[in-house]
Amino acid sequence: MTEFQSDLLRSLSARGYIHQVTDPAALDALATKQIIPGYIGFDATAPSLHVGNLVSVMLLRRLQQAGHKPIVVMGGGTTKIGDPSGKDEARKLLDNDGINANIAQIRRIFERLLKFGDGPTDAIMVNNADWLDRLEYIPFLRDVGRHFTINRMLTFDSVKLRLEREQPLTFLEFNYMILQAYDFLELSRRVGCRLQLGGSDQWGNIVNGIELGRRIDGADLFGVTTPLITKSDGSKMGKSVSGAVWLHEDQLPHFDYWQFWRNTDDRDVGKFLRLFTDVSLDEIARLEALEGAEINHAKVVLATEATRLVRGGEAALAAQTTAEQTFAGGGAGESLPRLRIDEGQIGIVQALTVLGFAGSNGEARRKIAEGAVRLNDIPIKDERYEIILDQDAPVKISLGKKRHGLLERG
Repeated sequence: MTEFQSDLLRSLSARGYIHQVTDPAALDALATKQIIPGYIGFDATAPSLHVGNLVSVMLLRRLQQAGHKPIVVMGGGTTKIGDPSGKDEARKLLDNDGINANIAQIRRIFERLLKFGDGPTDAIMVNNADWLDRLEYIPFLRDVGRHFTINRMLTFDSVKLRLEREQPLTFLEFNYMILQAYDFLELSRRVGCRLQLGGSDQWGNIVNGIELGRRIDGADLFGVTTPLITKSDGSKMGKSVSGAVWLHEDQLPHFDYWQFWRNTDDRDVGKFLRLFTDVSLDEIARLEALEGAEINHAKVVLATEATRLVRGGEAALAAQTTAEQTFAGGGAGESLPRLRIDEGQIGIVQALTVLGFAGSNGEARRKIAEGAVRLNDIPIKDERYEIILDQDAPVKISLGKKRHGLLERG
């Protein structure tokens, strides 16, 4: 492991964030001398980010913790095009109203994890539509487009993979990498940004921006990427059995978010504590050394601390308390996801799908046939079972040992 001198790169390295760095010695030296403004871009394709985005959000948090300035770039402009990285097809395009509404919602996440303000290390949020929407096509092609070759652009993974799979790649999407590079140039001019951070799939785009800044302005810019965050079973971070793990409570209840982290594989506990919590490295070393049933304590710490950062202390405590009541005491905690039913009756298949425990009626039926579904801890194996609800007593519905919800009469 490289011995860095700056708090920034030492912290990123020790916690497992570093995959690649452009000119690490120069960046390390700069970080010991001055405050470095650094940015990550987030396209506003949904009203919430998800766990797959969280490593990038945490990168900005680490940047600020090390005494530097985070810049959150919302892709009000680039969202209108779509990043082809990791995609097999073009994504649905949103209008300005939809994009702006998503940005307003996403900002709430960053306000929990970063300190915003006017100070030298306070975070700022900018929208790349402020400059991209004003570009004139011919001057942009002449001044910026001439620095990019089709030959090189075709070697980027985001382009190669789509072409190898014979999936259409529109000229609109092909422009994305040029616009992202231009973002870096604009940010260096507007706010003195020197560093772009991102996932490993963004390496080519980041290098493009660094080279564009050098060629046009003679700017000395840097890039850092994180490794692809995977689980020990090889699956990509950010997905659960029932879909994306959203950071916003509007899209995913607190308890489900807490439970996602509590279900972490034993082998991943140390890695995720380093990446997704502020727990000290010494304490993480102690926790990940636990064996047998004691590792469950480390998982509770991971779930509670990860939830505290993104959802707040009250949400984390409520989710932990609910888990203790549900699993240890056999009760039904207050923070379990709830479904109110006005009619007082609902089929068990519909209940599973509406709660999000199953992605389809077919999946719900399979789970019932497997004996994985219980009502008030009693197994139910009849897919035609109708749940009758009393006015006063909610019914606890469970899928397996780790997913629980409450059905209540409205």
